[in-house]
Amino acid sequence: MRKLLLCFGAFTVIALNHTSQAKPATPACTDQEFHHFDFWVGNWKVTNPQGDEVGISEVSRVSGGCAVREHWHAASGGDGMSLNYYSREDRQWHQDWVGADGTILHLHGNFTHSAMVLSDKTRTGQSHSLNRITWTPLSGGKVKQQWDISTDNGKTWQISFVGLYEKRS
Repeated sequence: MRKLLLCFGAFTVIALNHTSQAKPATPACTDQEFHHFDFWVGNWKVTNPQGDEVGISEVSRVSGGCAVREHWHAASGGDGMSLNYYSREDRQWHQDWVGADGTILHLHGNFTHSAMVLSDKTRTGQSHSLNRITWTPLSGGKVKQQWDISTDNGKTWQISFVGLYEKRS
């Protein structure tokens, strides 16, 4: 019985000592660069330039503020998800997008000229295309997203998508 009490007492001292030394984790992603995409955070109704609703988007900060996650729901029934994060290593924002239609994008870029501009090069068989997606904060807390595609190494661009994001109530 005495050995049991000594063991219990030693365990209690170790446990209390360990608990008193535990400190809350310091937030890792508090630098200004990690907040360049904050303007996109929210629950959105998304319309095309003609005013037709094309979907809804739920955008939130995740992983202790180190990333921004989007969950897109198209009015036509498809959906997709992106994870957006700033990398100190290359000093760029990155987006990994996976759509229910099989579209996968690995974009990178930065907040520049009052907009977030991310781009990539996508290969399809022997050909490739460039994707450039721009998120621009607008007055009234709205956001414009425009996706441009080039099949001639950026000489010309075609608009693939324009979405106007307005907060849902």
